[in-house]
Amino acid sequence: MPLVAAAVCPHPPLLIPEVAGAAAAELDDLRRACDTAVTRLVDSGADELLVVGDGPSTRRYDPPLRGSLAAYGLPVEPTVGRPGPGSSRPDLPLSLTIGAWLLGRSRPESAPAVSAMYAVAPQTDPASCAQLGAGWGGDRNWALLVLGDGSACRGAAAPGYADPRAEAYDSGVAEALADADLDALLDLDPELSAQLRVAGRAAWQVLAGAARAAGGDWRGELSYHAAPYGVAYFVATWERS
Repeated sequence: MPLVAAAVCPHPPLLIPEVAGAAAAELDDLRRACDTAVTRLVDSGADELLVVGDGPSTRRYDPPLRGSLAAYGLPVEPTVGRPGPGSSRPDLPLSLTIGAWLLGRSRPESAPAVSAMYAVAPQTDPASCAQLGAGWGGDRNWALLVLGDGSACRGAAAPGYADPRAEAYDSGVAEALADADLDALLDLDPELSAQLRVAGRAAWQVLAGAARAAGGDWRGELSYHAAPYGVAYFVATWERS
């Protein structure tokens, strides 16, 4: 059965107010945009929900799942499903941990179950990303939450310092997400993305592969695009036209 909806959100630890501390209000607009996108996703009528983001290696995680924010000074472990006795230690990468946290903020009890989370290694080539997304689904309608950041080179204070190519790259991603432009996302260059310290390229290309395999026309809506702290963040929703 087809992909019926998707949401794209970033995954900075500072999205969590307790991590941001006194600076939390600076990302209130981003937080609200993420909450709205996730709420629309879980209200899409999908029977199940998949989550994808970057990670050190490409692998699938099956519920029950736990992430940890201890590395950021917060003793919180976002969960997916109900961990039972003897559950393994938290092992979700940051992107999926933030995804679990966002779902925990926005998911009502009647929301579709998360059937799996997927990490995609940042060096994965575009064709493999598209193939991964195209192979998902099954006999039920499903929706996809995509976690990914843009360039980290938007100014001298950015984690990757300033790179004159970063703004044009991020503008292209924003336009592709707003227009649900599958070709533009699949054309993102892995080498340039790595040079700009982009943490979303592979996950966005998984989305493009999933949408292409599902067929039909897609309508995109970009609700947030900014680069606080020198890192580009995007929030978008995709729905069938």
